[in-house]
Amino acid sequence: MGVINVTADSFSDGGRYLDHDAAIAHGHELIAQGADLIDIGGESTRPGASRVDPDDEAKRVAPVIAGLAGAGVPISVDTMRAPVAAAAIESGASVINDVSGGRADADMARVVADAGLPWILMHWRPIDRDNRDSAFTHGIGDVGGYRDVVAEVSGELLAQVDSAVAAGVDPNRIVLDPGLGFAKTAEHNWALLHALPTFVGLGFPVLVGASRKRFLGRLLAHDGELRPPAGREIATASISALAAMDGAWAVRVHDVEKSRDAVAVASAWRRGGSRGAGPQRRTAHASEADGQDIEVQGADDTGAVSH
Repeated sequence: MGVINVTADSFSDGGRYLDHDAAIAHGHELIAQGADLIDIGGESTRPGASRVDPDDEAKRVAPVIAGLAGAGVPISVDTMRAPVAAAAIESGASVINDVSGGRADADMARVVADAGLPWILMHWRPIDRDNRDSAFTHGIGDVGGYRDVVAEVSGELLAQVDSAVAAGVDPNRIVLDPGLGFAKTAEHNWALLHALPTFVGLGFPVLVGASRKRFLGRLLAHDGELRPPAGREIATASISALAAMDGAWAVRVHDVEKSRDAVAVASAWRRGGSRGAGPQRRTAHASEADGQDIEVQGADDTGAVSH
């Protein structure tokens, strides 16, 4: 899953793709690198970011989605808001990627159920649970207060699934994301990655979103200075390879080519190699771990979500 942030303040590439033509061109670049799905967002969720007006968010993403989807590119929209999701669907989005897991907007489940599209439910334990407007923002020091992060994140994700299904969402269209970096410490993030087989074992496809995140900068820090986002790409690709080996459905990354190469190495390692065979694109939209298909509208027979 290749990332396009149509924002002014995303932590890695904020401002680079606010221009719609630049964003569309970058989407085609990501597809050329081997992306199977392009994730387009119009609101930054980095620590310290403020919420964006819903109309502005929709105006940012809808033209980019239309431009890419019209060319046959499979699109997911990264939004917590039902009206933005509805506008994105109308523009051609075929997956909804909701970092609040459906909790930021009570109407999101209805929009997803009516559209019959895949819904990525990410885990994010809000710090201010009593104020919906500010609940899904966070600062660098905000942490969810876990005793057993793997057990609690697993349980809360399953509760989010139950709520979605009760609202009419097809459980076979649900993808889970443990929410690395969202009100979690670096230690929490590493524990969740180590426990990836546990999340795969819940019976739903699992998305891993570690690309260039702060906990990688902390791991690679030098003389107390965090490694900048641009210097975290090798670490990101390493996580992509390990996540693939543990059965992840997809990885959400800024640099598709490096992660595809890393996944190709991991796949060859697992197979024991294949003489004369270079990296191959998969043709199944599913996790090997559970066999569930998540079809993405717009993907052709050569496009697939990487393992």
